[in-house]
Amino acid sequence: MSSQEHPLGISFEFFPPNTDAGREKLMHVRDELAARHPRFFSVTYGAGGSTQARTRDIVRTVSQSGITTAPHLSCIGSEKAQLRDLLAQYREEGVDSLVALRGDMPSGMGSIGELRYANELVEFIRAETGDHFEIAVAAYPESHPQAPNLDKDVENFARKMKAGANMAITQYFFTADAYFHFVEKARALGVEQPIIPGIMPITNYTKLARFSDACGAEIPRWIRKQLEAYGDDSDAIAAFGTDVVSRLCERLLDGGAPGLHFYTLNQAAPVLKIVDNLRG
Repeated sequence: MSSQEHPLGISFEFFPPNTDAGREKLMHVRDELAARHPRFFSVTYGAGGSTQARTRDIVRTVSQSGITTAPHLSCIGSEKAQLRDLLAQYREEGVDSLVALRGDMPSGMGSIGELRYANELVEFIRAETGDHFEIAVAAYPESHPQAPNLDKDVENFARKMKAGANMAITQYFFTADAYFHFVEKARALGVEQPIIPGIMPITNYTKLARFSDACGAEIPRWIRKQLEAYGDDSDAIAAFGTDVVSRLCERLLDGGAPGLHFYTLNQAAPVLKIVDNLRG
């Protein structure tokens, strides 16, 4: 994941749009963010491969910016033959970076596939392609929602890293100490690779609360209460969110975080306001 590096080591995530209008908008967002020279873009991949075709299409389009583009790849619901074909297709298309995930089981899916966990997916990619791909995996500073406790979750994380991952990108969070504590525990288990904080801009409280409840990301009570107080005042929410997240990013970088990975939700402006605060 090496293109011309932004001095902050930033990177950005997109999701495949459902419509032509969404795709056209994403291309403008791509160009705005590419101008900041990110280390890489990533493109999400639906549960069970539900957006596989759109992901490949968007990866091709996004990579035209000249920025390294890493598709998400999940193993739940996929057979080895499917994954082998997809890896071959990505290699042919010049993709050399991946984000390897377990993925979630979509409702109604009958089979979880031949690979059950992300460490198995990383091992499979390495066995099939050697060192061709630079591989990122997920980390959960506040613990994966399905993990019995943080210690077990960090053990599982270390297993992924030791399977051959080059770096990790965390779930978003709003408490810097959660990240630092997670990194400390991972280092104690021998993990040496970079662990990049995932950053979520705050622009809409209702959507943020729904996302956070679903993925287990904690919104501190004081942030929730302030966002509730703003009600439908979207400008106040955006200004408060920019300030809170900018200060979080500053603390992470000051504390030694190796970069920042922004979950853009296919919007440029909220992310750029934070990046500009950091550059200033």
